[in-house]
Amino acid sequence: MRIAELTALLHLASPALPVGAFSYSQGLESAIDAQWVTDAESARAWIESGLTNVLARCELPFLAHQIERWNRLEVGAIASADAAFLASRESAELRRETEQMGWSMKQLCLSLEWGNAERRETLAALSPVAQPTAFAFAVAAHAIEAPAALAAYAFNWVENQAAAALKAVPLGQMAGQRIIVALRDPIDSAVARALETPPDRINTFAPMLGVLSARHESQYSRLFRS
Repeated sequence: MRIAELTALLHLASPALPVGAFSYSQGLESAIDAQWVTDAESARAWIESGLTNVLARCELPFLAHQIERWNRLEVGAIASADAAFLASRESAELRRETEQMGWSMKQLCLSLEWGNAERRETLAALSPVAQPTAFAFAVAAHAIEAPAALAAYAFNWVENQAAAALKAVPLGQMAGQRIIVALRDPIDSAVARALETPPDRINTFAPMLGVLSARHESQYSRLFRS
């Protein structure tokens, strides 16, 4: 990997990227409220389950295919796939989350003038736009290979989940680091699975995540927006 490609990838995976990921827990806060997550081990199990059973089956393969579509600039396919992904979100909160983060990522890409003018025009026309679609645009604009991009996306997701657990369970800093280290191999497996998943095999079957996420909308006390 070229140094320029690596630094671009580190930038896209950075928690400092101004897309608002820190304000979302993606159902974790609701799982804590329901006493499904109570300590470091149950937090690790919850995050690993989300990575293996949700992210690896839907968001990561969707990201991989969107990267290919951006590389080929398949305008119609990008838009239709994005609409299908938005419709697949399990709750209103999860849909608002991906739309808000997608909007923020889109503004970043357009403001920094990543990619060529034709691709930027295509991105600008997508409204609303899902986070992985906007992320895929940035990946294509920097000529980053899909496996590395998926690994960075998955690591960023795991890191954000661990950070949410630190605040909401709560956990200590070392417990959070142990969770991240424990999920290195599952990230590798999730990326490999995603890269082998054709578009017609993408699925979001996670009914309890949908139930917990919907409950979060009326949860009495909340730190996070999802």
